[in-house]
Amino acid sequence: FGTEPNDFLKEEAHRIPEGRVLCLGEGEGRNSVFLAEEGYEVVGVDSSQVGLDKAQALARERDVFVETVVSGIEDFDLKEGEWEGIVSIFFHLAPELRKRVHAAVARGLAPGGVLILEAYTPRQLEMGSSGPSNPEKLMTLDLLREELDGLEFIVAREVDRDIREGEMHRGVGAVVQVVAVRPES
Repeated sequence: FGTEPNDFLKEEAHRIPEGRVLCLGEGEGRNSVFLAEEGYEVVGVDSSQVGLDKAQALARERDVFVETVVSGIEDFDLKEGEWEGIVSIFFHLAPELRKRVHAAVARGLAPGGVLILEAYTPRQLEMGSSGPSNPEKLMTLDLLREELDGLEFIVAREVDRDIREGEMHRGVGAVVQVVAVRPES
């Protein structure tokens, strides 16, 4: 996926209030390091120690701090009202786990907190450029509206876009993009 942040995150990060941001399935740190460079206090969680070691190396190279937590998402406690921002970029999970994680995300945002999510839709299977091969792990806008109940959607769209994120993540992709806010009250 390279070292540059996801395009959609880069476009929408300004919506996240100042403070703590959680990056789910953070991998090698491209998104968490970008957010740290933007002044956020960032925690990246991933099940891969190897990936998070690369995230730490990238953070050192760019002279920022990112806290990393090695954990399967099923074991990670998002804590209620803890985060000004939560980022989920191409973090595809099996349906039952995804439902639990998305419910936890909706609770985990502080009032006024922002979720930024980009994921592949089922149409991606026709594209063949990348993404999960298991259709159950793909997401739709309708599915996300249901699973992220309680959040207000600011950006909510399914689009085809040219993805150029590292050598292995290139080509036209069918994606769903969401920016959603936890209401203040």
